[in-house]
Amino acid sequence: MKMNLSKIEKETYKRQIMLFGETGQKRLKKATVFMVGAGGLGSSAALYLAAAGIGRIIIADSDKVERSNLNRQIVHGSKRLGKNKALSAKVTLEALNSNIEVEAVTERITALNIDKYAKKADILLDCLDNFETRFLLNAYAFTKKKPLIFGAIYGYFGQLALIRPGKTFCLACIFEGLPAKGIFPVLGATPGVVGALQAMEAVKYLTGTGKNLNSELLTWDGLKQEFRKVVFKKDPLCRICGKEKQ
Repeated sequence: MKMNLSKIEKETYKRQIMLFGETGQKRLKKATVFMVGAGGLGSSAALYLAAAGIGRIIIADSDKVERSNLNRQIVHGSKRLGKNKALSAKVTLEALNSNIEVEAVTERITALNIDKYAKKADILLDCLDNFETRFLLNAYAFTKKKPLIFGAIYGYFGQLALIRPGKTFCLACIFEGLPAKGIFPVLGATPGVVGALQAMEAVKYLTGTGKNLNSELLTWDGLKQEFRKVVFKKDPLCRICGKEKQ
């Protein structure tokens, strides 16, 4: 991929180039993002990352589109019921922005294959709804020293954090064990908000613009429209990033 911006790209990204210049836009074009999950969070995050001009998006999801997904998973549609979510997302993202590359990973991410896909990435996005894979991605980020943007939702509520191995807490510092599995309620706009914030955090990090979250868990209460930042320190006894692991 050529790193210089074409005339079409300069016009497409004109409004954001006003914010961080062509240098920042070239950084986005050069960047690779690996995101796990093409559901509610992944839909919103992927759409805004694609629209922003991230050069390469690798999106992984082994599930298929179901009708009950459609209230929130806006990267899909009713005509794609039964289609793999990563492949469905690829179709939508490439239609949105033909200047980027999208790689769909249709297999479940495990300890055996994660490096195959994530090693290419400049930043990782956790757009998951299961903690087993979430903890796997967290451990991988720590081992490989890659930044990880965590997003989670429930009902009208959301959480967001930027994890920078060696500098901030990791997910294992603040979450213990695996929560009970099951179907939980969610308003479609909730992952829309948090996924968009994940995309914004990624763009800021990659362009060096503004101030990223730093050792903070951002929480959002959609019922009250309130945001809060909770500061967490690294747990020295954390099984992943504790001092004995340094």
